[in-house]
Amino acid sequence: MKRDKDNQRPTNDLIGLLLAGASGVLIITALGMVFLYAPRELTMGDVQRIFYFHVASAWVGFFGFFVTFLAGVVYLTHGGRRWDILGLSSVEVGLTFIIMTVVTGMLWARPVWGTYWTWEPRLTISAVQLLIYVAYAMLRGSIEGAEREARFAAVYGIVAFVTVPLSWFAIRWWRTIHPDILTGGEGMAVTPRMIQTLIVSILAFTALYGTLLRQRIRLECSRDRFTRLRLQLERKLSA
Repeated sequence: MKRDKDNQRPTNDLIGLLLAGASGVLIITALGMVFLYAPRELTMGDVQRIFYFHVASAWVGFFGFFVTFLAGVVYLTHGGRRWDILGLSSVEVGLTFIIMTVVTGMLWARPVWGTYWTWEPRLTISAVQLLIYVAYAMLRGSIEGAEREARFAAVYGIVAFVTVPLSWFAIRWWRTIHPDILTGGEGMAVTPRMIQTLIVSILAFTALYGTLLRQRIRLECSRDRFTRLRLQLERKLSA
């Protein structure tokens, strides 16, 4: 197995391959359960099957932001580039799933609510949350100094996480048309098969998150190595 001379780690990522394989198996299983095992919902019909993708992607997006929150706390208390890389990578992967959440929610809302979007509390918080984390990704590139950028990102990631519990509790604190997935809400009858399918879907999306996160971290580490090599070359040329 070949090794990278700079960090002395195998270039063949066995853990990454295993994660990718597990993700593929779980996603295929989840798709089979969504379309073949889960029953057709009585009120909404087949469009309700979007529910499994919508909720699973929301869970993974929130989890990704939670990882960024934890990485920020650890970075501020102990330092370390790896924690900064983890926070950045998790935000970018989490954003992907939150965008998926918004898109699937709109597709689900159109036939059920008669509109793609309405400014009710849960959706308004979701829109604000999406903009906040997009700003996180954009602002990182506008700050001079790697250490200053990392400190700013850590604080920002910690503060931005407040949108996650706000989004979760919005349907319980305010009157909203958004259903409570734990009970199914009004107009949606949740059966044991639906719950089982949802659990497998969440596991599949979580495994996919782990796969994407690992590859994004490896990409950022490669960028760091490239930067170090470029600086070394510039010093040699200027000597």
